[in-house]
Amino acid sequence: MERVPILKIGDILLVSIQVDMSDQTAIQLQEDLAERIVATGCHGVIIDITALDIVDSFVGRMLSTIASISKVLDAETVVVGMRPAVAITLVELGLSLNGIRTALNVERGMELVAANRADEWDEAADDEGTETTATA
Repeated sequence: MERVPILKIGDILLVSIQVDMSDQTAIQLQEDLAERIVATGCHGVIIDITALDIVDSFVGRMLSTIASISKVLDAETVVVGMRPAVAITLVELGLSLNGIRTALNVERGMELVAANRADEWDEAADDEGTETTATA
């Protein structure tokens, strides 16, 4: 069975899907990714699907499941490298990919994760300021 590589870049995990996704490969990827998120404490997952010519309903569900698992573990998921034909297929299949943000390439995906993280830090700082004021 082939495994999908998971690379750590800063506080982001980069998953580059270069193989056809069988059921077993998808399940293994979900498990491996969940373990790596916990082990590294990363806050972003970028899934590069540039090499995929076809995304069917199975792969769409797998991406949504990975995004849900990542979110529960406090990591945002961004799918990058989607070809126009793949986007059209996903829309035609009615797959909305809930919880997944998309970007054209890895660089933009990393920018999205960084911007989201900065927004969360700002919100947390605002909340702390409010709590401090309320207790004073």
